[in-house]
Amino acid sequence: MTWKDLLLEGRVEEHRTSRQEISDLRQVVARDLADSQVPGISDDRRFATAYNAALQSSKMVVCCRGYRIRGAAGAHHITFECLKLAMGKPIYKTAAFLDQCRRKRNIADYDAAGRISKSEADEMVKVAKSFSSRVDKWIRHNYPVYG
Repeated sequence: MTWKDLLLEGRVEEHRTSRQEISDLRQVVARDLADSQVPGISDDRRFATAYNAALQSSKMVVCCRGYRIRGAAGAHHITFECLKLAMGKPIYKTAAFLDQCRRKRNIADYDAAGRISKSEADEMVKVAKSFSSRVDKWIRHNYPVYG
């Protein structure tokens, strides 16, 4: 899959981001990382909130590369595919993990409560924090105007 393929399929559109947009997304990521660690919330919510932080970090990468995801159907999956295009092979393992988490989050949000274990929620929080930091470094290195 290439950016051209995604454009032709209508899965992405060209987009010029701004320092403000990236800053706003960083605030969403920071909020969600903090909220995912609030004592007393369910593991399902911790997982879903940390997942959203990782998703928004991925969105920042896609925006910096000059694109925006189009449409609602499959948007999260396409975001993680675009993440691989944008950051290359070193991110493949993380992108695959996030796509697996997408499926788990869908079950927890739409089908059945209590399916996410504490260890899964802890891992999602850990990965989201690490990934967010990695994305910030990537943006500062590759797109310092948005850093």
